[in-house]
Amino acid sequence: MKQIFPDLWQTEIEHPAPGLYTHAYLLTRDSGNVLFYNTSHRREVEKMAKLGGVSYQYLSHQDELGESLSLIRERFGAKLGGHVNEQDEFSRFCKPDILFEEREIHLGNIEVIPSPGHTAGSTSFFVHSPHGNYLFTGDTLTLSQNRTWEAGFIPGHSDREVLIESLELLRELDPDMVICSGFDGGNPYEEISSDCWASRVDRALEGLV
Repeated sequence: MKQIFPDLWQTEIEHPAPGLYTHAYLLTRDSGNVLFYNTSHRREVEKMAKLGGVSYQYLSHQDELGESLSLIRERFGAKLGGHVNEQDEFSRFCKPDILFEEREIHLGNIEVIPSPGHTAGSTSFFVHSPHGNYLFTGDTLTLSQNRTWEAGFIPGHSDREVLIESLELLRELDPDMVICSGFDGGNPYEEISSDCWASRVDRALEGLV
């Protein structure tokens, strides 16, 4: 586990497919820690135990599903959250306790923002932490090795028009840190000012259109 903010920890890197890398992120909170995305590293699960465990695990979309969901639930009694449009995919691994369907506040300071397009159930999370505003984009927006934010569009898999609407929604936020799920081997997060964020998303929209 690598600490990247006072209340935010990054798990060891994984390589689930050629050209694709992932991390998960543990947000530590007095009222119960939240794990965003997923990890299959058992040793990282044990490190999470030393940081207070996992009360909730929030997935951004179906590509983060895996056998480790049951491990994390059994180890900590974690409640699993995912989008209602991907219930069938979840059922192959672990039934979600919390279904995302609309934009709303969870756990006091976590804004759940459905941002479909990459997949039908893609969801972003905007955390209002005492240490900054963290935006977890899943694969709706990904950070490339050349430090460019790109739309998570996969021909034959993603919905371009819906994804454009989601990017326009995320463009209006004011994050201090943006963290994607899958990436191509560079750095999966960027500290950013709110005035620069809109231009980053505009560039991603240009590439998508």
